[in-house]
Amino acid sequence: MEKPSTENPRIIIVDDDRDTRELLSMALEVEGFDVSSAANGLRLISSLQLRRPHLILLDVNMSWIDGFELCKAVKKNESFRDIPVVFISGRGEPEDRRRGIEAGAADYFVKPLDLNKLILRIRQLIPSPEPEESERS
Repeated sequence: MEKPSTENPRIIIVDDDRDTRELLSMALEVEGFDVSSAANGLRLISSLQLRRPHLILLDVNMSWIDGFELCKAVKKNESFRDIPVVFISGRGEPEDRRRGIEAGAADYFVKPLDLNKLILRIRQLIPSPEPEESERS
C-alpha cells in the first residue's frame, strides 16, 4: 500500500550563524529533506506554529535564549514535545553534551560537523519515504 503523502521530511535549522544554516540546508536538501531555517529562538517558535517540522537542528550559543533553554521550552510544549531535537554546537565539553541530553535532545553533534554521521542520525530519528517513491531521474 502506498502512503497518500510522499512529502519529504521537514527539518528546521536554528542557528544564528548564516553560513552554518546555508551549509546545512544545502547538504540536507541534497539528501531529500525539506529544510527551513531560523536565526533565533523567536523565529523557531513562530515557524513551529506555521509548519511543523519532523526534526529540529539546534545551536547552543545564540542570542536571546540559548539552545538548552529553547530545547526545554519546546519539550515542555504539549504540541511539540515529540519533535526530535539534535544539538549542533561548537561546545564539545562532556558537560555541554550532558546538558543537551538533559534538556531533552535526541543527540548532540560538535562542530565542525561530520555531515555523514549527522545525516545518518537524522534518518534514524525520522525515517525517509521508501526509495522507489522518492527517487528522481
